Amino acid sequence: MNKRYEADAGGCLPFFQTKILFISLGCDKNLVDSEVMLGILEKEGFQIVDDEREAEVIVINTCCFIHDAKEESIQTILEMAEYKKTGKLKALIIAGCLAQRYQTEIFKELPEVDAVLGTTAYDRIAEAIGEALEGKGGVTAENLDVLPFPHTKRLVTTGGHYAYLKIAEGCDKHCTYCIIPKIRGNYRSVPMERLVGEAEELAAQGVKELILVAQETTLYGKDIYGEKSLGKLLKRLGEIDGIRWIRILYCYPEEIDDALIQAIKEEKKVCHYLDLPIQHANDEILKRMGRRTSRRQLADIIGKLREEIPDIAIRTTLITGFPGETDKQHEELMGFVDEMEFDRLGVFTYSPEEDTPAAEMPEQITEEVKEDRQAELMELQQEIVFSQAEDMIGHEVLVMIEGKVADENAYVGRTYRDAPNVDGLIFINTEEELISGDFVRVKVTGALEYDLIGELM
Repeated sequence: MNKRYEADAGGCLPFFQTKILFISLGCDKNLVDSEVMLGILEKEGFQIVDDEREAEVIVINTCCFIHDAKEESIQTILEMAEYKKTGKLKALIIAGCLAQRYQTEIFKELPEVDAVLGTTAYDRIAEAIGEALEGKGGVTAENLDVLPFPHTKRLVTTGGHYAYLKIAEGCDKHCTYCIIPKIRGNYRSVPMERLVGEAEELAAQGVKELILVAQETTLYGKDIYGEKSLGKLLKRLGEIDGIRWIRILYCYPEEIDDALIQAIKEEKKVCHYLDLPIQHANDEILKRMGRRTSRRQLADIIGKLREEIPDIAIRTTLITGFPGETDKQHEELMGFVDEMEFDRLGVFTYSPEEDTPAAEMPEQITEEVKEDRQAELMELQQEIVFSQAEDMIGHEVLVMIEGKVADENAYVGRTYRDAPNVDGLIFINTEEELISGDFVRVKVTGALEYDLIGELM
């Protein structure tokens, strides 16, 4: 795109002189969209900066999955809008989930915003910015059935040694607490050839770990190939030179089948790690959530995974304080966590989201009770994880180096059992010089609350 846009009364600004600050909020799936937009902007000649005082354009890729995420997005918009008064800011662009969900309200309540970009229109980011700089900004939103395909390399922001690969968009599950289908659309798999091509580009840039993400990864391919094809995708990705680890997140438990288990078991580059969000373990609560499993089915699936892949690390997430959850049902969830001894676990307090069935349910739980139950679950999990960490002492593990500890002869890294930003770390004391992305053998010598300590073999 060679079009020049009027930036101010003084004349035109070519893209290569336009300074842009990009802020990405929310989940790793949103981050992939942000990296695609950054790639487009860099290709079009924009200058990416990290100082809001110098930015002439600020793009905020927003989240609104839960109340706290919505509040963070709105607060960030208000903070950045101040630079129209104190900085060089000429255009403020809002993209992502909040933009998709509240297109009209944003312009009404936040007049500082110059343009809004919906969740399926991120490939039109350069055009939206140009129009905003001309004073012609508005809403750029596509039908939610669209699957954008910009022919541009992503600008990876995760350090270069690992990257997320979004294999599908949207969701068909319609859990009663979730707004995602209304702001991301129905499930749409990205064609396998596109994913392989993107993964090859990432590997060429130095990426060694691919982390597969979607609202649900387990259904990959069913909509376009007529059958679940995640196992086939894993095989194709495993053939790419340079890739050492492939990690799978967001697997719905009811969709775990023998083919996927065998793929995880047999494909050498696939980490023996699975993110399996179960949300609860009481049958009545699961039914009210719109989930499609029972406690018994969850126990069977977890048991089968551990039987087939004894060293698998299972991560899960829970929602506590769902409408109508009784003390007894909470205790049942506590018992399930104690019985299953998950390797990794996160707990969210239920957040009532407008336009979802759960928000209209009776017997809403107070915030105080939600937080107390969350604390109890996390305290229990901390005991489990610390015991597991102590059991690791003396074992040898393969570690990917993440970086150096400032002012110390020590590095921080991750094992296959740990996804970035959500799981634990291992701290390695050594005088050897290592760089991010190196793989080293480490002997575990100590354990902290959620982390390990080790030394180079």
